[in-house]
Amino acid sequence: MNSESVVIDCDSCLVRSASACGDCVVSVLLGGPPQGVEVAPEEMAALTALADEGLVPPLRLVTPLSGPDVQAG
Repeated sequence: MNSESVVIDCDSCLVRSASACGDCVVSVLLGGPPQGVEVAPEEMAALTALADEGLVPPLRLVTPLSGPDVQAG
């Protein structure tokens, strides 16, 4: 299991739109895109388990990549 928390910042999400946000666990559980939420690894594991069983939608967050694996075009 990942030991780092996940920071969900909807303002940086590359797919932020009415259709994507409406089918995201963040909107379902919190009622709309937050300013920024930090989710502990245990909480993320629980959200993933609920999504895997179809009880809530998955996290739809897509953020820009940065680091040595990213190539400028």
